[in-house]
Amino acid sequence: MKAKVILGIIAMLCASHVGQAQNGWQQKVTSELPLLGHRNWIVIVDSAYPLQSSPGVETIDTGADHLAVLDYVLDAIKKSEHVRPLVHTDRELEFVPDKDAPGVAKYRQDLKTRLSGFTADSLPHQALIDQLGETGKSFHILVLKTRMTIPYTSVFLQLDCKYWSAESEARLREAIKSAESSGTKP
Repeated sequence: MKAKVILGIIAMLCASHVGQAQNGWQQKVTSELPLLGHRNWIVIVDSAYPLQSSPGVETIDTGADHLAVLDYVLDAIKKSEHVRPLVHTDRELEFVPDKDAPGVAKYRQDLKTRLSGFTADSLPHQALIDQLGETGKSFHILVLKTRMTIPYTSVFLQLDCKYWSAESEARLREAIKSAESSGTKP
């Protein structure tokens, strides 16, 4: 009887440890998101995405489903008060045929559904990687590597200020410029 109880406790501890390991990336997103702001990025990538060496680029192997990671991150960002994502996807994804990458058509549809309502564009993959490398010299980038085995499925979430829009910034810059040129103060 005691042996069964001890084995049961060991099994529960092992299961608990495995659960913690699987959720490490979620804990990372949850703990880092309050520290991240505009100019930071969170990127959800496929399993062949390269390990970048810029000092600010941190890569975590989630071991998780690509769309599940995207859902978790988008939900966390939606719930935040301070950031919103500017979404970039690989331009090449639009041209990858299902015969060369089975499942890509379904992925494109699933991605489109998930990104509905967000500001999104598509840019060449290498341009996005280069931008991350450059940005990573000064700002933190969190790369979440998934089990995805379809090429060009990376989703780049460039964080921007949720409570200050590009239009507000443009008006502010114009007011400053106008005040400086006229010599007036607000």
